[in-house]
Amino acid sequence: MTTAAANTVHEPSKKEIRLVIAASSAGTIFEWYDFFIYGTLASLIGAAFFPSGNETLQTLLVWAGFAVGFGFRPLGAILFGFLGDRLGRKYTFLVTVTLMGIATAGVGLIPTAATIGIAAPIIVLLFRILQGLALGGEYGGAAIYVAEHAPPEKRGFYTSFIQASVVGGFVLSIIVVLACRAIIPPEEFAAWGWRVPFLLSLILLAISLWMRFKLSESPVFKAMKEAGETAGNPFVESFTYPGNKKRIFVALFGITGVLTTIWYTAFFSGLSFLRGPMRVDEQVVEFIMLLAGAIAMGFYLVVGRWSDRVGRKKPIIIGALATLLLIFPLFWAMGSLANPGLQRSAEEAPVVVSGADCSFDPFAEEQATACGRVLQDLTALGVPYDLDGGAQQQAVSIGTASVDYSGLTASNRRAEIQSALEDQGYDFSVQTPPLMNLIGIVAMLLVFGALSALTYGSVAALLSEMFPPKIRYSSLSIPYHIGAGYLGGFLPLIAGYIVARTGDVYAGLWYTWVVVAFGLVVAWWGIPNGPPRDFQDDPA
Repeated sequence: MTTAAANTVHEPSKKEIRLVIAASSAGTIFEWYDFFIYGTLASLIGAAFFPSGNETLQTLLVWAGFAVGFGFRPLGAILFGFLGDRLGRKYTFLVTVTLMGIATAGVGLIPTAATIGIAAPIIVLLFRILQGLALGGEYGGAAIYVAEHAPPEKRGFYTSFIQASVVGGFVLSIIVVLACRAIIPPEEFAAWGWRVPFLLSLILLAISLWMRFKLSESPVFKAMKEAGETAGNPFVESFTYPGNKKRIFVALFGITGVLTTIWYTAFFSGLSFLRGPMRVDEQVVEFIMLLAGAIAMGFYLVVGRWSDRVGRKKPIIIGALATLLLIFPLFWAMGSLANPGLQRSAEEAPVVVSGADCSFDPFAEEQATACGRVLQDLTALGVPYDLDGGAQQQAVSIGTASVDYSGLTASNRRAEIQSALEDQGYDFSVQTPPLMNLIGIVAMLLVFGALSALTYGSVAALLSEMFPPKIRYSSLSIPYHIGAGYLGGFLPLIAGYIVARTGDVYAGLWYTWVVVAFGLVVAWWGIPNGPPRDFQDDPA
């Protein structure tokens, strides 16, 4: 049931190929920059739009806003997938990049919650929804556009530039933030300077539109349109085309679920972990992530080229298996290098909280019990703890010391607990690890970058090859953005909630481990074996 038109297409010249890759990659970098700048500036976004007396709640609200954008990516995939399969690849992702740029700049213009109250976070969420819709159409358009221009024997390599561009958007967001910090004094950056990176998206939008207007339509789509073989209703046909339900299931869980949770764990969980519970200086963390991300971009190109020789399945299986083995050791190693004193103090002076009705609700503005308020303080300080819920005494045991919290007021409770922790060796100062430790942290992040590249570098080619050309935009975008939107986009929120409830800064990694483990089984079963090949209907 493959179309004859899809197999009779114009062969692009090398110059056309270079322009296609450059314009598509640049646009993808800019669009992901727009999306990631929110996460890169999460702490300042929280203070401006989601202020709360509960620091953990404030952080979770920021990540909830992050997740909202991802939650709307599947709807964007349906809408723009329909347009991409009906009207063409080129003009559809011109629309998506325009929508993203305008929405991102809009966030930089919203007054703070202190100025307009609840309207501020509501407007932020509306702009995040627009960003999610735009991103739902961007990736599929860029990936398919490059894949349909690439010769089959180089499809993995050429499309790997799109995968590397996703990391490029993250790297660009850090570069811009660091540049703004260098130019704008810290107090002014916290007050208003953080808006500048959002407003710069208008410049990036102009560059992206200029580059993409120079492109012609995909040769595969032009051939189908001239032959009258475009889909009537791409969304419906994505679920009725023979064999497509299995392909969508595999694309969702076996491909996207694996790559997206590894990617966000490597870059966003790594970012939050280092500047949150590990207390590493923010600018040091940004330099670390910048260096690791910039180097890791090359890994995606290597994996994409390798997949052209060995097939798409092998790198993904290797990357998923290695992640299951390495995810906890890598984060333990980063923790010991970033803040060795905290880990040593937790071992030498473990914290045990005693008291009846002792539970912590991360989403509560005010905890219901005194014990819950103590857990809130410990979570905000990034201190691991154990619970002794059966004890009647209301106390925090810190090694050989003990603090009775029953008589402490809100004004002195946290100060008293923090002072007792410091007396037992806990250090809450901002950390700047020595050079060798920083090199070690970068090395750990590069291992994560390699794991991400293995599971992501060949995916644009793989997904393009899995689905029939006439409904490729929709069939690729829907599972990709459901997986990336929900399994990946909600990762910071879910992992942060798990950490808050357990008091264990490493507990959130179990979310990634479970998703990757399930995805590995699906990938082993469902991804085609053998060398890469163009779409073929499953045998009857």
